[in-house]
Amino acid sequence: MQIYLPIAEISVNIFLLIGLGGIVGILSGMFGVGGGFLMTPLLFFIGIPPAVAVASEANQILGASFSGAIAHFKRKNVDLKMGFLLILGGVLGSIFGVEIFRIFKDLGQLELIIKLCYVLFLGIIGIIMFFESLKALSYKSRNIKLRKTRHHSWVQGLPLKMRFRASNLYISSIPAVFIGFFVGILASIMGIGGGFIIVPAMIYILGMPTKVVVGTSLFQIIFVTGVTTYLHAVKNFSVDIVLSFLLLVGGVIGAQIGVRIGITLKAEQLRILLAILVLSMCLKITLELFITPLEIYSLVRDI
Repeated sequence: MQIYLPIAEISVNIFLLIGLGGIVGILSGMFGVGGGFLMTPLLFFIGIPPAVAVASEANQILGASFSGAIAHFKRKNVDLKMGFLLILGGVLGSIFGVEIFRIFKDLGQLELIIKLCYVLFLGIIGIIMFFESLKALSYKSRNIKLRKTRHHSWVQGLPLKMRFRASNLYISSIPAVFIGFFVGILASIMGIGGGFIIVPAMIYILGMPTKVVVGTSLFQIIFVTGVTTYLHAVKNFSVDIVLSFLLLVGGVIGAQIGVRIGITLKAEQLRILLAILVLSMCLKITLELFITPLEIYSLVRDI
């Protein structure tokens, strides 16, 4: 059953889109990631224009993150003060990122820039995750326990310190704003929520406890992706609401299945599987950049 996507200007099988949303939802439930960095490249592969894929996926992430944030908020696992600092930086980064998006779109280099960003970040993250997972499995097989050591990082020496009671921290507000700003730029250009970057940053740079990291990340993602979606819709006219809705339907169903599957697998196994998946997608996008396409020229109307 074909459905016409008015902004993307192509016809796609409705069950394919719901299925893609479901697959990424399952992966999100299994691995605890937002799924934007997985879904957007998949939309490239089925022929969705990069500009539409990025903007529409940001809208889908907004809906998916909202329900997760509510659940964490009820459990009091959200640091609101830290979240608002991340939102401040994220909104500023989104505004800046959308302008970069528009400039490269006008230059006709948008698709290249988006794919290069994905190759860079998927490659780095995939390699780090893969080797860390192998290291964890190696230690576990030899029954070696890793001890966590607390140390004072460079963040402790920065000015404008604030007390974050939910995270039990007294640190500078500057790193949180800069982390949010960087993630806001990536959200605008790559169509991601930024969870796979902001979660490690909050743990390793800011020193936040793990129990409040996920909820605070989702809280920040809601506002940043909301601003990103609005700016893309108003300035670039590239949000396809039909596409976003179908992906969201599949994602919500798939996430419930993924959570049940994830319970049966060990953490180290989950991480190494996700690393292999990320590196596979990175390799696929890299090959597309270097291999000559079957149709060198194509006629498309600028959106």
